[in-house]
Amino acid sequence: MYNGTTRLEWGITIMKILAIGNSFSEDATCYLQRISQGELYVRNLYIGGCSLEKHIECLIGDLKEYDFQKDGKALRKISIREALSYKDWDYITVQQVSGLSGIEDSYEPYLGQLISHIKKSNPFAKIILHKTWAYEHESTHQDFGRYDNNQKIMYEKIGEVIEHYAKKYSLPIVPAGDAIQKLRTEVEEFDYLRGGRSLCRDGYHLSFDYGRYAAALIWYRFFTGHPITEVTYAPRGTKRKIIEIIKSTI
Repeated sequence: MYNGTTRLEWGITIMKILAIGNSFSEDATCYLQRISQGELYVRNLYIGGCSLEKHIECLIGDLKEYDFQKDGKALRKISIREALSYKDWDYITVQQVSGLSGIEDSYEPYLGQLISHIKKSNPFAKIILHKTWAYEHESTHQDFGRYDNNQKIMYEKIGEVIEHYAKKYSLPIVPAGDAIQKLRTEVEEFDYLRGGRSLCRDGYHLSFDYGRYAAALIWYRFFTGHPITEVTYAPRGTKRKIIEIIKSTI
């Protein structure tokens, strides 16, 4: 029972995470703060379809074009510079826009420029690469053709590119895309080609229930080190049996 004691009085440190991304970081972080039950303070910088190149344009122009999101909902408009100075962030995640996520030469010089600015503005924050997911098999996304409209090829290309830049800049990877692909290939419930449910709601964004939840679980485990099995939160309308399958698989 609550007795008026705050988490700070208990000696619990709240970890602060800022995602510099787009709709894919929105998907991954939507449930993250709720899953953590107060352990994590999470904000997402959102512009739909925002590439690394666009982030640099916004940074150079100090453009206030981002939705500053909590739990997938916009709080206000903000610039990257404002967001970076908003808190003493412990972790800052970066990512490429989904359609270019497996195209190596699309990352530079923008990723390097973004990392350099973060290190100068937030020298104590740890920078993390967000490994996003491949599109659904029948996705109509305009960039799916870059990967021969093949989910497996897209997944593998994303992995190769992320590993390359993680090594180049000595950055850890939060592997949301691996978890999504593992569920697709190992769990009958999510075997879309054989009649299972898709983890995407439109062929590329994660489903509002199990897709977003799975990604958030991976982020939670990555940042806290806690076992996923200890998580008690689940989105409204989900089935406990499926939730437990997700938690035991990823």
